Amino acid sequence: MVLRNRVHIRNKDMNSSVPQDQKVGPGAYFALAFAAVFFSGLLGGKEWYGVFDFTTLNGVFGKVVSKASLDDGTLTTATSAFRGTGGSGAMDGFLFALGLIPAVMFALGMINVLEHYGALRAARKLLTPLLRPLLGIPGTAGLALIGSLQSTDVGASLTRNLSDEGQISEKEKDVFAMFQFSAGAMITNFFSSGAILFTLVAVDGTAAVPTSIGACIAVMFIMKIVGANLLRLILSFTRKGDAA
Repeated sequence: MVLRNRVHIRNKDMNSSVPQDQKVGPGAYFALAFAAVFFSGLLGGKEWYGVFDFTTLNGVFGKVVSKASLDDGTLTTATSAFRGTGGSGAMDGFLFALGLIPAVMFALGMINVLEHYGALRAARKLLTPLLRPLLGIPGTAGLALIGSLQSTDVGASLTRNLSDEGQISEKEKDVFAMFQFSAGAMITNFFSSGAILFTLVAVDGTAAVPTSIGACIAVMFIMKIVGANLLRLILSFTRKGDAA
């Protein structure tokens, strides 16, 4: 009789907890949509809507004077980042790592807030059917994937958070890291340095780059997926980690 009551109580607890974990309401989907926009960089810039963009809110360090010269009574100064110029070795690496801390802390803090409102549950439900066959990773990695397209710091910190919480296995982490490593921060780096090439004009007046920005982004994104799946295939043969 006692054993039967214990089994009944255990089954009752399990039945009451499972729907609670799987329940995804409208608020969770709204949190997921906000997270996707917030980490994607779509609202970046100096307009008022920049307050909803991760990079804009994260900001940049100010400049410090690195060199000053006096020429004919005129003071000329040169500025650099807080790391200064001419650094090398472990000391320069320490200052570089120190500069990553604000972005990582901010990203993890935002993820904890969004997780509280169900964004990760919504991502798991919506994105797992897409990401599982495409990359072999769960849908909870969707926010980290979106963030990695804009910032390598965001992608790395969110992936580490998923790994620490046990939401992705070692094999899934390796495959996802491969996806992020090739063409890291693809959108930010491409539009800040590569997009200028599309403004060049040849001598005959035609465009110097015979393709579009969209085509270049598509090629980079496809090759990121190809590279991740190559590693996924290698890990499957070497039997490393869990099966994806």
